[in-house]
Parts: sequence; structure tokens; C-alpha cells
Amino acid sequence: MSETTLVQAVNLALARAMAEDERVIILGEDVGIDGGVFRATDGLFARFGADRVRDTPLSEMGIGGISVGLATAGFKPVAEIQFSGFIFPLIDQINNHASRFRTRTRGHMQCPMIVRTPCGGGIHAPEHHSESPESMFTNIPGLRVIIPSSPHRAYGLLLAAIRGSDPVVFMEPTKLYRGAREEMLDDGKELPVDRCFVLREGRDVTLVAWGAMIPEALKTAEEWEVKGVSAEVIDVATLKPLDAETIVNSVKKTGRCVIIHEAPLTGGFGGEIAARVAEGAFSSLLAPIERVTGYDTIMPLLKLENVYLPDAARIGKAVDRAMAYA
Repeated sequence: MSETTLVQAVNLALARAMAEDERVIILGEDVGIDGGVFRATDGLFARFGADRVRDTPLSEMGIGGISVGLATAGFKPVAEIQFSGFIFPLIDQINNHASRFRTRTRGHMQCPMIVRTPCGGGIHAPEHHSESPESMFTNIPGLRVIIPSSPHRAYGLLLAAIRGSDPVVFMEPTKLYRGAREEMLDDGKELPVDRCFVLREGRDVTLVAWGAMIPEALKTAEEWEVKGVSAEVIDVATLKPLDAETIVNSVKKTGRCVIIHEAPLTGGFGGEIAARVAEGAFSSLLAPIERVTGYDTIMPLLKLENVYLPDAARIGKAVDRAMAYA
């Protein structure tokens, strides 16, 4: 067992999946010889060769189309999009083809392709490099959307996604690539998808988050524990399909809910979670549901990025409002 970063955990999961299944193929811009812009595929080209780790032209739509073709032909492509801000041309292939093959063929064909992409802010990158477009993909039927928040969950969830038979958008928070470290084993064990993870038990308020907002939620919970407030922290992890039951049951217990994400407020996935909580736990609510999110603006560059991103201070203010509500 050794201390592992999140990006190293992704690399380990990819290597494990490729070693156990020769149908797994990695493709994308600079994923081969260079090992990827964040080094997530480092060493895989040398180990598995050019036939299974393929550098592609600078065409996200092309990467998507090739992946759909490979998946429907019996392979398991894992495509990397260098930054989520470049993923939008790929939506055509995901929405119109990958997510529809099972229904289109009445179950005779599957499209088990994985689209990996870094997402989110916190590394002071230029425009198009710090996007959080997860809600766009949650609106596509037939598609799974997964965002890990720790090395262990990145490893186990990516293995589960690759071993499955459905198309998956797997978004990896760049802020956590080397900012999250923990001891973990490369044991090949997958984690369950379509399920939230309760990271901390609590009785007074439920904090719901995913990706890079999980450390901020946990920090908030620790700060409020000193004040006598017990916060339950839930990592959504799989946004689509959503494990609403775990969230609703938590709010039924605590009576208060604060939802945190770094995507803009309007149209953010937190609105869907708030609706599910209102539908399933309305009579248990002791305060209005709170949302702490990014703003309805383009991610500001460099120094203003930290103003945009939710942090423990902003989350704490939401907890304060929820606890004070009478």
C-alpha cells in the first residue's frame, strides 16, 4: 500500500483494465508517447504499444466517432478529452449515437465507451480549461456521468465504468489530480456506480457535493462540529443515474440540506437534487434548501478564480442560514 494521487489512481485503473481485457483501447490527443497533458496515461504506450494506446488528430468529434465505432465493434475504448471545455463537439456523438445504441437496436448492440476528461477550476488555467459542464450530460438518457473525489473512488469507479457495458462520461477534477492523496491498493476492486457515498455521518444538516467540492464540504463539517453542529457529508459520485434515495433519507434525518457544486447556479445539477429532496423529504425540512455554487459567469481567469469557486467559508454561511431558520 502506498500514497497515491488521484491522477496516479486513474493511471493504475487504466493499466489494470488494459491488462485484464485486451479489448480496452486508449485514444486521444497526446495520450501515447507524451502520456497525456496531466500524465494520466504515462507509461501505458510503452507497456501496451501503439495498437492499444493511440494518439489522435486534434478533433474531439473525430475522437467521439472513432470511439463509437470501436465500441459497437466489440472493443472498449477509453477516450481522453484534454479539457472539458473542449468536449462540446463530442456531444453530437454521445447524444445522437453512443447513448442510443441499446435502444436503437432493441438491445442487440451496446456502446461501452468511456470518455475521460479533466474538469473544474483551481489550477489557474486559461479560458476553456476550467469548465464544469456536468449538468449538460446528465440530461442525456442512456448515459452515465461519474465524478470521483478521491484516489480510491477514482480507481474503483473507473474500473467499474470500463468493465460495464454502457457509455460513460468520467469527469476528473483537475484541482484534485495532485491535491488529493491517500493510501490505496492496486487490487483491481471496483466500487459500485449509481450510488452515493456517505463520507461522514451527521444529525443536523446534510451537505451534498461531488468532485473538488468534497474536500470543502468535509472541511466545513469539521469546522461546524466544533460549534456543536453535526453535518452529514454525501459524495454524489454518480450524477446520472442519481441515487436520490440516499440523499433523501439523509435529509429526512437531518431536516436541512446544503448542495454544493462549482458549476454555475442556473441549470446546475444542484437544482435537480433540490427538486428530488423537495419531492421526497418536504415534510422533514426544517429550513429551505440551500445551494452554494459557482456564479452565472464564465470562469474568471487567474486571481479571480478563487472568488468564483465555492469554499468552506461560503458553505459555512449557508449552513448558518439553515441552522438559524425558524
